[in-house]
Amino acid sequence: MEKLKFEIAGEITLSKNPGSTMRKWREIFQISQIELAKHLKISSSTISDYESSRRKSPGAGVISRFVDALFEIDKSRGNIVLSKLSLPLNPEVEQYYETHEFASPFSGEDFAKLINSQVVANDELLKIKKVYGYTLVDSIKIIMEMPTDQYHKLYGSMAERAFIFTKVSTGRSPLVVIRVSPMKPSIVVLHGIEQVDELALKIAKKEQIPVLTTKLDLQKIRQTLNKF
Repeated sequence: MEKLKFEIAGEITLSKNPGSTMRKWREIFQISQIELAKHLKISSSTISDYESSRRKSPGAGVISRFVDALFEIDKSRGNIVLSKLSLPLNPEVEQYYETHEFASPFSGEDFAKLINSQVVANDELLKIKKVYGYTLVDSIKIIMEMPTDQYHKLYGSMAERAFIFTKVSTGRSPLVVIRVSPMKPSIVVLHGIEQVDELALKIAKKEQIPVLTTKLDLQKIRQTLNKF
């Protein structure tokens, strides 16, 4: 747990926008500004000022207290978030995917523009979706080789992220995997195809997940998204 604390504190300290990164982690832990302020014995407006950069960047002491509070509140709830963040990594399945967390969340619409994508399902939902990171998924290896009990690892810090599926032929298999999974991503991106399978689109509609397609080079996608 201490290692995870240092990693979160380090990310905030090194961030170009520490306030946004604080907000990201507060939302990952599903803690309201009011609850956090009460735990820290400060006003909720102080939390808001830090997160919106109206107050100068927090010092090491503030960051340390902030991270401690996240852990203590989650512990009081039964380690709901920490139990997921602390899951051990399995090198055998890491080869099937790669994850990246953003310093601050994007709206679904902004994310779609960043990767030069087309919306093929649930366009109206993009404006209300938040994306905290992405997972680049080798769809063939995930479907054929990755054990189903390892699927939770695809979600990184939290489920509100985009899944970018590569080596896709019709899009049916990735959406079927999502359909049977208890966790759902915010957005699904199918890389390199134009026509999406009708069943895949029906699943997307039922699960209320926007589906995008893009032909942007994968390295360009990484370079673009990993800047944030």
